[in-house]
Amino acid sequence: MQDQNLTIAGREFSSRLIIGTGKYKDYQQNADALAASGAEIVTVAMRRVNLSNPNEPMLVDFIDPKKTVFLPNTAGCFTGEDAVRTLRLAREAGGWSLVKLEVLSDPKHLYPDMIETMRAAKMLIDDGFDVMVYCSDDPVFARKLEDLGCVAIMPLGAPIGSGLGIQNKVNIRLIVEQTKVPVIVDAGVGTASEAAEAMELGCDAVITNTAIAEAKDPVRMARAMKHAVIAGREAYLAGRMPKKRFADPSSPLAGLI
Repeated sequence: MQDQNLTIAGREFSSRLIIGTGKYKDYQQNADALAASGAEIVTVAMRRVNLSNPNEPMLVDFIDPKKTVFLPNTAGCFTGEDAVRTLRLAREAGGWSLVKLEVLSDPKHLYPDMIETMRAAKMLIDDGFDVMVYCSDDPVFARKLEDLGCVAIMPLGAPIGSGLGIQNKVNIRLIVEQTKVPVIVDAGVGTASEAAEAMELGCDAVITNTAIAEAKDPVRMARAMKHAVIAGREAYLAGRMPKKRFADPSSPLAGLI
């Protein structure tokens, strides 16, 4: 199977890893992790990252938006109106139309409020945005979001920042099999093996922030994530061997000396 670049809303990317811009010690460490990861997209929480106050360190001084795609997101929004307002401000500030929508339901578990997410997605799409949408690992809602016109479906692997890995591989696989736009695991990945697992399930990409930023060595973890995503993609395209109930010798048993 010949592989192709990741394509989101008509834009092509050679890397299938997307990293965040939160929780790092400072913007320099974030920039170093980005370089090690090979990622071409960074998520930017518009309500938390400094993009405009020149009296404080600014993200754009360390990561150039002309070289790296900034993906504004609505982290911290709990209503559709807040999310839409935040992304309209992002478009005014930087001209960004490719955005990541997330509308949360509860500060404790940070699961998406899918009713508000659906409502906000429709408003944004009607307003000309290309919406990549964070959602629950529910194939029914994933299908509805794709039918609305979202350009990428981003089911959680586990709660945001938990590092628990993919908790429901069955649902992720179902979403992958039914979806024509990219499927990107968003939230829950804690280490490189879990990123590889997401890719082996057939996902098109992985987003990770906390797993890199809160590692003991974020730059090294970023490099590990880069290789894990590549390895997982290659394994998926190669097609794994079938699982068997019994041993199957690598060498024939017939004709032994």
